[in-house]
This record gives sequence, structure tokens and C-alpha cells, in this order.
Amino acid sequence: MSVGTAFFRRESPLNRKLIWRDWAGYYAAGSYADASDIEYNAIRNAVAVIDVSPLFKYEISGPDAIRFVDRVITRDATRQQVNQVYYTPWCDEHGKVIDDGTLTRLEESRYRWTAADPSLRWFHLNATGLDVRIEETTESTAALALQGPMSRNVLEAVTGESFADLRYFRHRPAKLKGRSANKVAFDVTRTGYTGDLGYELWIDASKAERLWDALFDAGRAFGIRPAGILALDVVRVEAGLILIEADYTSVRHALIPEQAYSPFELGMGRLVSFDKAEFVGKRALMAEQARGGPARRLVGLTLDWKGIEEAFARQGLSPALSPLASRDAVPVFTERDRQVGKMTSSAWSPILKQLVGLASVDAKVSDTGSELWVEWTVEAHRGKVRATVTPLPFLDLPRKRT
Repeated sequence: MSVGTAFFRRESPLNRKLIWRDWAGYYAAGSYADASDIEYNAIRNAVAVIDVSPLFKYEISGPDAIRFVDRVITRDATRQQVNQVYYTPWCDEHGKVIDDGTLTRLEESRYRWTAADPSLRWFHLNATGLDVRIEETTESTAALALQGPMSRNVLEAVTGESFADLRYFRHRPAKLKGRSANKVAFDVTRTGYTGDLGYELWIDASKAERLWDALFDAGRAFGIRPAGILALDVVRVEAGLILIEADYTSVRHALIPEQAYSPFELGMGRLVSFDKAEFVGKRALMAEQARGGPARRLVGLTLDWKGIEEAFARQGLSPALSPLASRDAVPVFTERDRQVGKMTSSAWSPILKQLVGLASVDAKVSDTGSELWVEWTVEAHRGKVRATVTPLPFLDLPRKRT
């Protein structure tokens, strides 16, 4: 049975259509507005608040914290600075991805680790022989994503501080402004899942509602809106960001070898460091690279609009596309009808005015500009639409880094 997050009492009255989804056992708003594209526009043109509390959260501390982190993640933990955030995958001994998430180095020997799936047992298994404390803080730590071009204005309004100097993938503690001696403290990371200017705010669950109220009081002047996961799904596809159990399957849930992916198959090869201490999956990944790399790659696909029109026209219909992202995998072919992969997520981009998708395809057809064909069905009539391999991200907004 799903339960509400620490923000549920604030979210529930706003979700008038009662569009709730389950996210890791929590109620997550699918959409607050009558249509999710209203919330999409808030993310891209103003500012939106997204409850990301259902993320699994862990605090890692102790004398051997850095050794433990370096043993598990594919990146070089010894190079991570205090107040820096890493995005990283972690793998099993066969070099297949278990999960991906963020790792914030809060102090020399203290980290906050987020994950999409529960990871406590895996962490404990890999902490053998190390003096490290691993505490799950999923319930005690609430989190909000403050995203959009006006997000910095709102954050500065609630704290009374400038955040212009907080760099991309960096962390900083903050407090709500006010005269009270017991100011509400929270953490700010310059991160997000939207490909836009944005921050993620981490706070003790007992004080979560005070943060929500402050953000919406200050944000009213900037057009703030709560946003649900339906809008989030569209912006993350635009940003070329993968989603577990949609664009890849955790190796822990894989039933067949095809469902297990290495970081190099998911566009995360840049996040693998071989010139560091041993980590889980290192030998398997080195062997994969020695063989010339994996046989498949993650690519972006831009679908040909003319082909979409023709598919509808064959059934006597005008084209009608959903404003929602799709997580239904569809086959990808060469012109000669040889299947070379699958499109795993897709969405109509309101900004780009294109239908774009993420796909896993054979390495031989993964070069930018390659022409492929995606299965397209209208009224149960299957057809194919031409698609072009496109560099990721589809939408690369400079403001997300400035």
C-alpha cells in the first residue's frame, strides 16, 4: 500500500484530479493541473516544484567511507571534492549496471547517496572489512526538485542569499530566512532530472512542510507550480536522461542476458575510471573494452514527421500525438527490415517540435546521422517511420550549467 511523503498534506489538496502514481511505495502526483503540459511549461518557462522524496537515500560515514564508495562506484571517488556531487552507476561483478544515482560528498568522511532501487543490502555486502556506517535515510529525509529558469530567483528569495556562485553538480547548506533563532536548515545541490536550471533541496522530514510553504509563498511572484511525474518524464527525455526499468533493466531484475546492460551500453562510459582502485565489475568492464566495446549503444532518435503524418493518413486520420512520454519499447529496424534494437522511451518535445526517443541499437548503426526505422502503429495497423540517430541531449540549455 502506498503512503504519502512528508509533503503529502500540502500536495493532496492541489491534486484535484487525484492522479496519483506509485513511486517506490509512496504516492507520487502524476499531474496536478488539468493537463501535464501546463506543468511542463512551468519547468521550461518559469519554475516548478517536484517531490522527489521517494528516492532511496543513504548516509555513508566513518573512517573508511571513501574506500567503501570507491569500491562500489565506477568513478574515482578519491577525486571527488567535498561539496561536489557525482552522478554515477554501480555494477555487479559482471560489469552490469545495478542502478544509477547521485553521490554528494558532504564532508571528508560523510556522503549522501541516492538510488532508484533499494540498495542497503548491496552496500552492506560490499562494506565487508571496512570501518564504515551505512544508514538508510529515505523516510527521514525529504527532497524537492526546484526546477526552471526562475528557480534561482525563488531559492534566493527564501534564503536571502545569492546562489549565483553554486556551480553545476555542487552542494551547499542553506537556511530559510527569518528572524527566528531556530532557522530551518536544508541542503541545496545544483542538480536535477530536467535538463534545465535547477536545484534539489534536502531537508529533515519533520521540517518539510515549512520548506514547501516558504517556496510557494516566495514563488508566487515567479509563476511557481507543483509538477508531477508525467511532466518530468517529458523533460527528462528531452534532456536525454535514462530511467531505470524503462531505458534499462537493473541487472538484479534481469531475466535474460539481453536485459543486463553495462555502463558503456547506456552512454555512461565516461563515468567509468579504470585508473583507480579495484571496484565491483572493473575486470569485466576492462574485458568488454578489450573486445572492442559492447555490441549495442544508447542513442537518440528523431522521428520523421512526414512519416508520422503518412501513417495516420493511411487510416484516414489526422496525426494526433499524446502529450505524455511513452515508456513502451518498440522495435527499431534498418531499411531492409532487420531489427537492430528498440526505442525505449519517447516523447513529443514542445520546444523542439519533434518526436524524440531514446533507443538501444547495434553499435554498427549507432553513428550520428544513421537512418533507421521505428515501428509505428495507428489503429492496430503496424507500419514504420524513418528516424535519424541524433546526439544527446536533444535539448541542451546553457542555463542548466550557468
